[in-house]
Amino acid sequence: MTLADSAETVGALVGAVGAAGLFTLLIVIVWQFAATWRARMLAAREQQYKDLAAKYAELLEDTVELQRRTAEEQRQTLDELTRTRLAVTSMEKMMREIE
Repeated sequence: MTLADSAETVGALVGAVGAAGLFTLLIVIVWQFAATWRARMLAAREQQYKDLAAKYAELLEDTVELQRRTAEEQRQTLDELTRTRLAVTSMEKMMREIE
């Protein structure tokens, strides 16, 4: 083997190592870009979940308040109906006594 042959072999080896290093660098850059993009998507999805949970909590509070008001209105209606029934019963009793 001559000096020129060994120089070509070393040159080819250096070229192959350089190409492998360049491809490795490109792969790492693409990999990191994909990981960053995925992390942003996950963060955006998590924010959407938080917004949805906050909206659900607000709707739940509204529903509970609406149920409370409905129950209060039903109690008032029942009280009015009870008073009306007592008044009608009293009037019927009075009408029977008059006859």
